[in-house]
Amino acid sequence: MLRTPHALFGFCAALVGRLSYGTVFLSLALAVKESTGSFSMLGTVTALFGFASVLGSPVRAALVDRYGPRRALPPMAFGYAVALGGLALATSRPGAPGLLLAVLAAVAGLGTPPLGPTMRALWSDLLPDRALLQRAYSLDTVAEELLYVTGPLLVGLLIQVAPPWTGVAASALLILSGSLALAWSPALRARPAGTTETAGTGETAGTIGSTGADGADGAAAARPYRALSRRPRRPYGAALGRAIGVAAGLGMALGAVELLVIAVADEHGRPGTVPWTMAALSAGSAIGGLAYGAVRWRVSTMARLGALGAALGLTLAAMGLFPHPYPLIAMAALGGVCVAPALTTAYLIADETAAREARTRAITWIGTAFNAGSSASAGAVGLLVERVPLPVCFLAAALPVLLSAAVALGRRSAGRDPGPARPAEVSA
Repeated sequence: MLRTPHALFGFCAALVGRLSYGTVFLSLALAVKESTGSFSMLGTVTALFGFASVLGSPVRAALVDRYGPRRALPPMAFGYAVALGGLALATSRPGAPGLLLAVLAAVAGLGTPPLGPTMRALWSDLLPDRALLQRAYSLDTVAEELLYVTGPLLVGLLIQVAPPWTGVAASALLILSGSLALAWSPALRARPAGTTETAGTGETAGTIGSTGADGADGAAAARPYRALSRRPRRPYGAALGRAIGVAAGLGMALGAVELLVIAVADEHGRPGTVPWTMAALSAGSAIGGLAYGAVRWRVSTMARLGALGAALGLTLAAMGLFPHPYPLIAMAALGGVCVAPALTTAYLIADETAAREARTRAITWIGTAFNAGSSASAGAVGLLVERVPLPVCFLAAALPVLLSAAVALGRRSAGRDPGPARPAEVSA
């Protein structure tokens, strides 16, 4: 997979930029707190940053789909870096104006470059072989998760030798350098051999040796980014909605787990078990993601997604039967094995069911649903913990992903749902 021409350079460039997402939240929180001395201002600024980023993600993805990453990413990266630079400058002095910080945080969030969805769409261009694409998505998902683990650790090291605002400035440099390197990567201008363009239509003829469902499938995967002159009549397949539902359920489950683990540890006076439990969840996810990418599956992507979502939901519900911190560590590792494979499968469905012109948007909706679900569930579970027993809280946290998995499996058995560009379900 990584020996594919230009793939390694593009992947590394995207990772450099995406490392900023692992460093910016903690850096911004620490910088605002040191400058203003206010926890309320810290919460306001970081909430505005996160909300604006989620709110603007479909629009940014649409711009990448329409104009291509080479034209869309640099302006976003410059705007994002300038806003972060302004935040770094403002928080470098005591008493930074709250309104200024809020405005800059919202501007930065709105301009966050969609490097993750762009890289996943690029994988689909570079790898018409569906088995290799599955491996690429697995590696990408695991690598992104590890960035969110290592990013805060790097910030912790940085603030030992420099003030917190330097972490914000470093995040700006990371996103700018990574975005520009990806935008100017040879992977975005290289055209795979064996494709021909039909004059006047922008459609690509079949590719000899395609490993997709048919020749047109392989050609669609091999097509490079280009500016689009018209919007497709039906950009998404109906299966994407079910994948988005499962992604939202996954986000709700994981958003609830951390709070519930803290509640269990607090109840038993074992706060030191919390980081071990969350580390077990991440380790299980990484192992599961890498193993998932190495298997040649014979069942459809929708069936896999439903089964993985159901397995995670059942594991989370079972955690309520062992409301003690130490068994939760093992259960978290077991549930984590399903996380990266489920997200990988959801991204595969987005790639399979979306038209070429809407692929970045489709992939973005998966991440947006996951993040929105995680944010929503944390608040809801926080209210439940104070009112009902913990086993009931675990069951309530598991219900969204169980229900969405049941919908995915039930709708799949009712009939095949082809997307506009590819079959909705393709065996790897």
